[in-house]
Amino acid sequence: MDMVAGAGGMFGQLAVGLAGGFMGDQLIPGNMRMSQKMSTKPTIDSLPDKVLLRIFSYLPHKEVVENSLVNKKWHMIAQDPRLWVFVSLRPDISGLHVERAETLTKLIPTKFKELKYLEITTELITPHVLQDLAKYCLQLSHLYLDFSQASQLHDFTDLSAFPTRLRYMCICLSDVIFLDNFMKRIYSFINGLEVLHIVGTYENAEDEEGEVYEVINIKILKQATPNLRVISLYGIAFLDDSHIEAFSSNCIQLQVLNVNYCSRVKGASLKILLQRCKNLKCLLLQQTSLESEHVMTAEWDKVTNLQELDITATDVSKECLLEMLPRIPAIRWLSAGQLDGFTDTVLKTWMETANLKELTALDLDSSDNLSEDAIQAFLNVFGPQLVGLSLSGMPHVTDTLWIEILPKLSNARILVLGCSTRMSVKVHVDHLIDGIARHCSKVERVEFRWDNDTLRFSDKNQKAIDLIRTRCTKLQCFVLSDGRLYEIMRGNFERADRKAVVRTTIACRVTLHYLLKHYQEMLFA
Repeated sequence: MDMVAGAGGMFGQLAVGLAGGFMGDQLIPGNMRMSQKMSTKPTIDSLPDKVLLRIFSYLPHKEVVENSLVNKKWHMIAQDPRLWVFVSLRPDISGLHVERAETLTKLIPTKFKELKYLEITTELITPHVLQDLAKYCLQLSHLYLDFSQASQLHDFTDLSAFPTRLRYMCICLSDVIFLDNFMKRIYSFINGLEVLHIVGTYENAEDEEGEVYEVINIKILKQATPNLRVISLYGIAFLDDSHIEAFSSNCIQLQVLNVNYCSRVKGASLKILLQRCKNLKCLLLQQTSLESEHVMTAEWDKVTNLQELDITATDVSKECLLEMLPRIPAIRWLSAGQLDGFTDTVLKTWMETANLKELTALDLDSSDNLSEDAIQAFLNVFGPQLVGLSLSGMPHVTDTLWIEILPKLSNARILVLGCSTRMSVKVHVDHLIDGIARHCSKVERVEFRWDNDTLRFSDKNQKAIDLIRTRCTKLQCFVLSDGRLYEIMRGNFERADRKAVVRTTIACRVTLHYLLKHYQEMLFA
């Protein structure tokens, strides 16, 4: 009995020892041991600085600034220059607002010394700021200067330095602010530029009538930038063919020219542009005022490097299209929507006489004079090689045609379907989604532009949605009008932890521009 009791006591003591632990010869109670463990539990403040820095790197700059107020350690982390490599100081974009240039000049030598990308607005574009950027930000390669809201410029008479390692520069113009004095001071510093964006005031010009001013001297600018590869002149009201000719005379390395929404461009410079710029690969002329006679005189058959062309909404004639399109040696990307002259005859002639072996993207938005039969005949031949296809804006192209052609689009990454105008015929979405899932497993972006009232779907459409979600694993966005179907699809994808895929047409639009080879440079990013 005593032996049993002794054994029991020893076992009990051992059990307490295992639970509590020992400190020297003394036994530590279990609850004290647990208390010590709790007191040493790591918190976010106990993390190493490099881990905190990594966490901060995932936050938008506005949140970095807000979190810097928590304590001294977080304030120190927020000052690390590695967090401030790509910075936008445009409040409507980033939420960051620096009210005074003096404040920015204090940040540049410390927080911004590893800066590579910077966006600033008029009030911050001063001689002192630009000179400090040149002095301290030796890695700065992208600069975005936004003068669009300017009512008055600073005096740049004393400007003696400007960043010299820039490769990309974007200038947003104002309607009434002339930039000649500013540009004269920086010409000698920007001869290394490779990408130049000048953004005009096209949207404002549509609403206002009056004289158009040439607020920046493009003909002098071209002399200072001989190394340009990409020129984007978007929506500039005063830009005409003489400015294009000026750039073509000096930028022999030019690969991309974008003059979308420059309404004074008529095409008179096309012939000399194509003759001089032998490396031109991408030419974007959307919403310009092209005249067919100028377009037809250009030597399209000699531009062996031209692969991407946008002539959307240019009103070139049927005869011009018949003359021009078959002559382009190796077209890869074509946007030719909103053209009354793009008829069945044009499509058939292009298909039979042109070299379309390299064609991978085709946008025929709002081509009302194309029949379903002509489109289907074309896609039966070239559909398998297409990566992007847009047949939007055509009420007569419904789900019936799409169901027929989807099996041919096995390599499609971008598909744009439907029109926003209300239709009397209902579109059966279940079959479309099922067809995309079964035949287009590589698809990344899809947009249904049909109105919500036009879409018809059954209660069993979850099966089709499940199919496209599981088979199309590369799908980044599926855009459709706000309504019942949108709610169903969004809920399905969110339950699978793919929250950003399904979007509305109000918040997002899908285009074939994602497939342009220089798309990232065209975005200035």
